[in-house]
Amino acid sequence: MYLALCSRFIFPAVSAVAVILQLALPVHAAEGRQLEKLWLTAGLRVPESALVYQNGKEKYLFVTEIDGKDDDGEGGVARLSLDGKILEQDWVRGLNGPKGMGAHKGKLYVADVKEVVVIDIDSGDIDARIPVADAVFLNDIAVDINGVVYVSDTRTNKVHRIVNNNVELYLDNITSPNGLQTIGSTLIVGAATRLLLIDKDKNLLTLAKGFESNIDGVEMTQPGEFIVSCWAGLVYYVHADGRIEKLLDSRDTQINTADIGFDEDTRIVYIPNFHKNSLTAYQLK
Repeated sequence: MYLALCSRFIFPAVSAVAVILQLALPVHAAEGRQLEKLWLTAGLRVPESALVYQNGKEKYLFVTEIDGKDDDGEGGVARLSLDGKILEQDWVRGLNGPKGMGAHKGKLYVADVKEVVVIDIDSGDIDARIPVADAVFLNDIAVDINGVVYVSDTRTNKVHRIVNNNVELYLDNITSPNGLQTIGSTLIVGAATRLLLIDKDKNLLTLAKGFESNIDGVEMTQPGEFIVSCWAGLVYYVHADGRIEKLLDSRDTQINTADIGFDEDTRIVYIPNFHKNSLTAYQLK
């Protein structure tokens, strides 16, 4: 039943059901999914988000650094190798409180408090700053296959959409939206402690719930399955049937797990540790 409903949402040629499926699902102990620590890179400046980017044969990481307050212009984006070496820590500077990122056709889109910053990846130059009216805390970015940019505003409970640099309100009254992911014309939203699927007609389906803290990052690991981080220090695996499996809990050591990146080829998860000023890589097994 669950998978059939998901299919109707994910493939727009079939009309989606107009109901919200609430799944009362427990947190299970590890059932075959594990995170094995590979390395840790220190010396970052309040890293918030990681994004794996491939440019031709070259693949590397972008990491946003808040580096101060959300309005001081001290933030930026660092560029790292996939083994954690800092290649260009000051690849882009002059941002305010940069958080989530998305890329499309040579452009990097960065959520930067009240605007979306567009960066040319080849040159590292800022092409545009797109203000989002009434924004308070722009948090994550996702870009679909057509180049439509979605950006969450966690504190106003909204998701905005940017088409050809024009901003429009896409979703309202979504509780604490943060992590975003696109699948075709379908949008995945981490909203407080629920993982939502929203189709092109804005029908909502709850994919999973029961997370112990608000969701931060969302990455799809394979069709219908996701890895999800919660800023407080939690990482979960979401199975295709909606079960959630806790993979990491670093709350006791106060190691944050912010907006994760994921390499689908190597199945490595990159986790910004925020207050620890580090980035940790884990092999997903």
